[in-house]
Amino acid sequence: MITLKSKREVDSMDESGALLADVHKQLRAFIKPGVSSWDIEEFARDYIESHGGIAAQIGFEGYEYATCTSINDEICHGFPRKRPLKEGDLIKVDMCVDLKGAVSDSCWAYVVGQPSDEVKRLMEVTKKALYLGIEQAQVGNRIGDIGHAIQTYVEGEGYGIVRDFIGHGIGPTIHEEPAVPHYGHKGKGLRLKEGMVITIEPMVNTGTWEMKMDSNGWTAYTQDGGLSCQYEHSLAITKEGPRILTSQGTEGTY
Repeated sequence: MITLKSKREVDSMDESGALLADVHKQLRAFIKPGVSSWDIEEFARDYIESHGGIAAQIGFEGYEYATCTSINDEICHGFPRKRPLKEGDLIKVDMCVDLKGAVSDSCWAYVVGQPSDEVKRLMEVTKKALYLGIEQAQVGNRIGDIGHAIQTYVEGEGYGIVRDFIGHGIGPTIHEEPAVPHYGHKGKGLRLKEGMVITIEPMVNTGTWEMKMDSNGWTAYTQDGGLSCQYEHSLAITKEGPRILTSQGTEGTY
């Protein structure tokens, strides 16, 4: 079932999203060579809880951590671990915040130290794909308009757009209807209505879009061992256009 949120509910989710965005802002300086994804996990959880929030991923469908920390060829749902990050690693940090019952969800990609040309371009394309999708999140448009904008751009740049993991509705729980694929056909799918709150979170691979699962049952890897990148915002559909609830600053950049 799709729930339409009131302005009061969206405002509350905006406050939750602001806390989540603050964590990502702090991680910009925190992530460096020698830091582990377990250090990121502890930092994020402590920051969320010390600011009155709940790390909402803990316990969700049995997941045990506040963050998903996916490195290099890991597409998503990577477990935090104690192995130090090294120069040039590409890490995606995905987390959810529950602040007084309002839930937000955002993933951001970081490079450890200086990026290679390959990593830099992948990050740029993935971020642009996110915002191209957000531009289509307008009242009266359809879900397929979002996926079509992302897919045509990503594939036109020579990359693969992951199909096995997609965006979704959010609030009051983490995953709700509607499903928001990052591929599709223009003018097709569910029509977007004022009050819908969704995530858009393209996962872009340097090679094939296909994936394989780790034996832990959670972590997805690129099938060909290529790099994968992800950016994600939570946003509300409004008459004035998409309202990004997890914004870190200047849109198109953060």
